[in-house]
Amino acid sequence: MSNSTLPTLPASDRPEVAARLRDALLGASFTADGLLDLLGAPAYAALARSETVPALRATRGDTPLETLVRLFLLQQPVPHARVRDVLPVDACVESGWLTSVGGDEVAATVDVRPYGGPGGEDWFIVSDLGCAVGGAGGIGSRDEGVVLGVGGASTTLAGITVRTPVATALDLGTGSGIQALHAAQHATRVTATDVNPRALHITALTLALSGAPAADLREGSLFDPVRDDETYDLIVSNPPFVISPGARLTYRDGGMGGDDLCRSLVQQAGDRLREGGFAQFLANWQHVEGEDWQDRLRSWVPRGCDAWIVQREVQDITQYAELWLRDAGDHRGDPAAYEALYDAWLDEFEARKVKGVGFGWITLRRTDSDAPSITVEEWPHPVEQPLGDTVRAHFDRVDHLRAHDDAALLAAHFRLAAEVIQEQVGLPGAEDPEHVVLRQHRGMRRATKVDTVGAGFAGVCDGSLSAGRILDAIAQLVGEDPVLLRDRTPAQIRLLVEQGFLEPVD
Repeated sequence: MSNSTLPTLPASDRPEVAARLRDALLGASFTADGLLDLLGAPAYAALARSETVPALRATRGDTPLETLVRLFLLQQPVPHARVRDVLPVDACVESGWLTSVGGDEVAATVDVRPYGGPGGEDWFIVSDLGCAVGGAGGIGSRDEGVVLGVGGASTTLAGITVRTPVATALDLGTGSGIQALHAAQHATRVTATDVNPRALHITALTLALSGAPAADLREGSLFDPVRDDETYDLIVSNPPFVISPGARLTYRDGGMGGDDLCRSLVQQAGDRLREGGFAQFLANWQHVEGEDWQDRLRSWVPRGCDAWIVQREVQDITQYAELWLRDAGDHRGDPAAYEALYDAWLDEFEARKVKGVGFGWITLRRTDSDAPSITVEEWPHPVEQPLGDTVRAHFDRVDHLRAHDDAALLAAHFRLAAEVIQEQVGLPGAEDPEHVVLRQHRGMRRATKVDTVGAGFAGVCDGSLSAGRILDAIAQLVGEDPVLLRDRTPAQIRLLVEQGFLEPVD
């Protein structure tokens, strides 16, 4: 379905109407907290899964908040007279937020979903009708130009993004404008691009209705709308990363073969970053028979950039095909057509010798170092969101380790990170543990085995003594040659610093 057959959107050049609408929504507690109070946790959670029946049952009354939920979240027509008491209804109809139906009723032309900002802000994400929840299992729509709202991928990217104040930020493939909205809180100027002009229009509505500054909106694919002389302090993208045979759905299919879109995005980002700037993406990548997936991703990293790539999950090709066929609603159509599409996906993977598809995060940082750091790892375990500070701290530690050889490392001071605990594992009654594990309860929530020296070292790191002084004391306690201990321990210290168990003290 082309954009021309999708419903007409509200006017994006009427900021005064958006401001009045925003005031009315807030006045009726049409916020994330207000919805939770009204609907209750089960119905609120069901709404996030695009299941509307519990919310319909919870909004049978005629309070202002119930009226707004039925209008903007449940796509139910509401009597004009009832809406007049809640919203500037005539202005909303005239500017296209509402449309008259059935003589004496009005209906919303777009989904408007309350969204809580990281600092407690009350924001509103605009999307096409029925598309408030993005991602797998969401809308089940096959409309080509449809614009989705908030999904798990959107919130994941927002959570891992480094949020330091910057001059310029770029949101590639902005969709409904969620990343641009976040960036507007800490970037002086935000540029947002999308190949779909409808997405740019909806981004403008999201920003206006959320009370955020307008962004520089540009139509085009990837970096095409960006001038050659433009660079940024922050680049973020939740791209159409799905690896599919063809490009049916603008919001998910990039139109390039295999994982070429994600590779191109990462490779081109280096030249668009200012010194010290971050580029952060969600991506899919192929696991190709006879090829190491980590080497594949290392080859994507542009020159002059540090990188931290985290694979969060891997699906076999049948799981992957089924996930995205269901996302598009193909499983609810003609069974023969569904089987043909499924077969086409498997043909595509077989031709490319793909045995699985990985999903995860890619973070680049522009560096002037002659020896860039590239970390590629698999971490499918639960993490603590938001992770932006954890990501920034990772690269700070990279800088520290790169600047310190072993002698300098032993002269440095470290502090045990917050909420790290020690676990001793062994048989009951045994005199000594079989091994010792350090475990984080913040950030990446890592766990790592250490020997008794490593455990003892970490346990007394409070920033007051140098690493070398601590090792000398441990050597005296265990009766080991301090020179030999100093010689063999820096590798373990580096690992503990790299993984965030120990923090350098300036």
